[in-house]
Amino acid sequence: MNETTRFSSPIPTTSSSYGAIVIGGGFYGARLALMLRRRGLRVLLVEREASLLSRASARNQARVHNGYHYPRSILTSLRSRLNYRRFLNEYSDCVHRSFTHYYAVARGMSKVTAGQFVEFCRRIEAPLAAAPSRVAKLFDGSRIEAVFEVEECAFDAAALRVRMARELQNAGVEVSLSTEAVAVATTPSGLVVGLNTLAAPPVFRSAAPPVHAALALNCTYSRLNHVLNASKAEPIPAKHELTELALVEPPDALDGAAVTVMDGPFFSLMPYPSRGLHTLSHVRYTPHFSWNDKPDSPVVELRTLAGSSRFDHMMRDAARYLPAMRTTRYADSIWEIKTVMPRSEKDDSRPILLRRCAEHPALITVLGAKIDSVYDVEDALLAELDQRPARRVPRPTPTDVRRLPDFDRRPAGRR
Repeated sequence: MNETTRFSSPIPTTSSSYGAIVIGGGFYGARLALMLRRRGLRVLLVEREASLLSRASARNQARVHNGYHYPRSILTSLRSRLNYRRFLNEYSDCVHRSFTHYYAVARGMSKVTAGQFVEFCRRIEAPLAAAPSRVAKLFDGSRIEAVFEVEECAFDAAALRVRMARELQNAGVEVSLSTEAVAVATTPSGLVVGLNTLAAPPVFRSAAPPVHAALALNCTYSRLNHVLNASKAEPIPAKHELTELALVEPPDALDGAAVTVMDGPFFSLMPYPSRGLHTLSHVRYTPHFSWNDKPDSPVVELRTLAGSSRFDHMMRDAARYLPAMRTTRYADSIWEIKTVMPRSEKDDSRPILLRRCAEHPALITVLGAKIDSVYDVEDALLAELDQRPARRVPRPTPTDVRRLPDFDRRPAGRR
């Protein structure tokens, strides 16, 4: 049974009431819909695309972070370490582990040295070993200070989509695909959510009967302010970037391995299991342009943002550090609007966002930057719903990891 058949039930033809409506059928939306269903609520999940997990949940590096990527944010690294094992245990059937991952530290322009990276990994108890000499020799020693072998894997977005669709069906979550939540209004009896049905291509919208809900979760990632603006609510101060990931066949010399160069304007090469290719991304060239949402700003649609591939720029710069990258073969590009919080611009952290709307208190917006951060979002949402005074984001405990001071980064004279 394919996904369209599985969720062939359209939105109700008459106004209906739900315990909760989840807006956005990415991984976060699907997980939170299941969580609310387990609390006994009748749940409706609406997704504007024709299939679940087809946008930001699929169009990314597919990296399951194990902490290595964030030497400038200890808390993000520690949360990644804890959630990495949880994700692998729960979604082992959707994880690709049969490749080796190397992290290389650049000599110039890096915000950390090799020695600092080793100390950072020791402090967060992340496995680290020197790369075999045959691998280290592939890198340009004048530009790369050291190469390490690490433990980090990738997820298969297609397998994850199938699994989440099955779990939603088995749990009795009602799902409406090609359905767009337009706006939320607060009434004495709860929320009223206006809906459109979509048909593509091109996109045609037609109004559908609204639904009533006691709670609504806005899990729309880059579109989170669209719902808020249309609902006359204060927007979230988010920054958006049009990003390109090049899909490539990696150099034969790497034998399918992943490579990440730290910590600055460098590149990453990661397996992309759902297409049997690798993604090539570059801190400098992957973002094509950026913008900030403003009140009443027009909706920015991904399908209107045409771009020319920067694969050549990515590949040529990557080859300066790893000459074998010159033989990388381009296959395709995937495009997505990436959304980040202003704080992440400063310290490279990946905090979660969970904000109850002041104008519509039964509407909660959630945002996370990494797939495994969904566990932090769930914990924070449960505390919010139960009105517990606990911290919204559980922090590592002494039994999880040692309490650590902020990492002392590159000496001032070398910044």
